[in-house]
Amino acid sequence: MTLNEQIVVSDSIGMERGKKLEFYGGPWISFVPFIVFLTLILTFTFFWKSISDGALWVPAFMAILITFFFAKDKKKYAFAIVDGIASREAIMPVICWFFAGVFSRILRESGLADGVAGFASSLGVGGTLFTIITFVASAIFATASGTGFGTIAAGMGVLYPAGVSLGVHPGLLAGVIISGAAFGDNLAPVSDTTICSATSQGVDVPGVVRSRFKYAISSAAIVIIAIVIFGIIHPTTAGHLGGEMKYDPNTLIMFIPVAITVYIAIKTGDIVIAASVGIVLSGITGVCFGLFDLVQIDPPKDAIPALVSVHGEGLDRTVDGVIYRGIASMLQVSILAMLLFGSISIMRQGGGDLKLLQALNKVARSEFSAELTISLMVIVLSALMGLNAPAILAVGASFAKPMGIKHGISPYRVANLMDATSNTLVYCLPWTPAMIYTLSFASDTKLPLIAAQVTPFVFYSFAMLFVMFITMIFGIGRNDFLDTKDKGK
Repeated sequence: MTLNEQIVVSDSIGMERGKKLEFYGGPWISFVPFIVFLTLILTFTFFWKSISDGALWVPAFMAILITFFFAKDKKKYAFAIVDGIASREAIMPVICWFFAGVFSRILRESGLADGVAGFASSLGVGGTLFTIITFVASAIFATASGTGFGTIAAGMGVLYPAGVSLGVHPGLLAGVIISGAAFGDNLAPVSDTTICSATSQGVDVPGVVRSRFKYAISSAAIVIIAIVIFGIIHPTTAGHLGGEMKYDPNTLIMFIPVAITVYIAIKTGDIVIAASVGIVLSGITGVCFGLFDLVQIDPPKDAIPALVSVHGEGLDRTVDGVIYRGIASMLQVSILAMLLFGSISIMRQGGGDLKLLQALNKVARSEFSAELTISLMVIVLSALMGLNAPAILAVGASFAKPMGIKHGISPYRVANLMDATSNTLVYCLPWTPAMIYTLSFASDTKLPLIAAQVTPFVFYSFAMLFVMFITMIFGIGRNDFLDTKDKGK
């Protein structure tokens, strides 16, 4: 193909992508991928009692395939899928997951988790106290680094297996790690949700963070209370097992690369940079202290004698090791994420998100109903997308800002409403990337998990919903930094 022909093709594709994606049945049909996906997930969950993370991308693929027949222009539909999968929003998490997966696998294979559990046991730390420490540590790391996924990777790689060894309820432990990630995503000045919510309302980030601290810390206090109550009700699972655990003290040397990695993550806010340094440092440390082989060649476990006789050269060899297993453990969640981003693109290009926002916008009649409507917009969109920053961007400038001005609500309050509610259901629903990411780390531990075992224990999601609903009822924060001369503009 000549250069001119390539330009013509490129221009034609660009024009096709610029046109609105239309469906038989109207814009609401663009929600069909999500409806089919959620229906299949619920069907599998209730009739087969569980669904593995590896099987979740199958309903996601079927949902996109079924909706294909509703599209008026099949080529535009194909472009929409490709645009979603190839978008920066879709690729960035996948890249982060690969790097974080390898780093987490190195820490796991080194035995650091057993070392942490043994050391905690020797100090007399019980299950409930360890769970609180896990939540606080996750919240601090997420707030300092602004990365929820990085927090989940660190927590599930080290604290989860250590806590399980101490006898902590696995679902509870995973839930509080996610809760810590949500806390940091909500409060961190460098978090994408903080930046998006503040800029969409034209207010400063430091002011927004100061004004939302009371909501975040109140929700965190509720989480700690819930952990203590669970520990009292279930002492056999959340309490201290008694006795000291045997562990290799050499494994604790891995705290050095972990500390350096955390510092870099906090300084840069970039999980790829931090994980890259962490992989190199932890790999060198682990190999030098004889904790594992970085890359190794092993025969397949299912090799049979007949294979030897056929090839006549002994057993086939396969690549194995922490790098291989770290990347392989992230493949399922990566496939799911790309397919979900394809569905998100279909919804956006089909106009479904705008129809939803316009429908919710009609119910705002008072200050309370306006705040409730803004919250519902963000909650519904973020829950469907499995992402919070895009939901804030979709709602913020076009809908939430004029609604706040109309009803005299402080732009700081509007920013806090969007950010707080965007960090609730998006962290605890079974199909969201945060939940699937968490389950992928637990899948190859002694106690793998399914979403139903974790969702009830993502206490921060429910605590934040409760706190924000109370503030809406009593008007708390409605006039934060509000200049009275700007009311009703």
